[in-house]
Amino acid sequence: MQSLISIIIPCYNDWQYVEQAVNSALNQTYVNKEVIVVDDGSNAKTKEVLKRLEPKITKLITQENQGQSKARNVGIKASKGNYILVLDSDDYFELTFCEKAILFFLNDDEVKIVSCFANLLLEDGTSSVYKTQGGEISDFLGANNALGTSLFKKSDWVNSGGYDESMRKGFEDWEFFIRLLKNGGYTKVIQEPLYNYRKKNNSTTTIANSKKYELLEYIYLKHQELYKIHFHSFVTFMLSRIEREETEKLKNLRRIEYRIGMTILKPFRIIKSLLK
Repeated sequence: MQSLISIIIPCYNDWQYVEQAVNSALNQTYVNKEVIVVDDGSNAKTKEVLKRLEPKITKLITQENQGQSKARNVGIKASKGNYILVLDSDDYFELTFCEKAILFFLNDDEVKIVSCFANLLLEDGTSSVYKTQGGEISDFLGANNALGTSLFKKSDWVNSGGYDESMRKGFEDWEFFIRLLKNGGYTKVIQEPLYNYRKKNNSTTTIANSKKYELLEYIYLKHQELYKIHFHSFVTFMLSRIEREETEKLKNLRRIEYRIGMTILKPFRIIKSLLK
């Protein structure tokens, strides 16, 4: 018999997107699943949509707004599955994700997380493919190398202590994955864009990036012993990132200087052409 996958969907004011998220969970080609939605203090319009969806799902849990980490933990605690998939309510999965992801766990006991590539859906209507890398703990100390919406074992969630509920400004999925991987195992990535991520200007990720240094300090200090153990690889990663950023800044500066130069010279070129 197939293992049960519990798909947890925390929702906060995503009335225009949550139905698509729920349907992408319900319609997974993997048969043995349950879908739990946690209403994290949403507005009236969102509650109307969730009430309409309630008969289709396994369980609807309602709470006052306490943040994404708390909503995820509440949903996972209420779940019955051996495997957990957290899905943001404004995004959606392609229908074969669970079917393809579960195979990695069945074939390798060392797998802790299964992720995939993602379609980034921008507000201007364009899109691009984001290719996450996966790996082991040393690959996760500099950056999150898995999508926050990845598949993992419920037992690992229990052993790691769940999501940090004090982290309400973002990066909580990355910090959770660090704890999940710190005692061994690794992350596998399906080399297909099976997740659709709406990159909104006011998204949790955007807000997190605005608080980036505050969040990084929290993670580094919380796991300082782990960073000491992997000091060499972490320093190598950070220096590589700084070098890339400086190179990009130099490219942008040259582009700006070129545009300014072209703007200044344009009137002189016009005058020269008229005098010919």
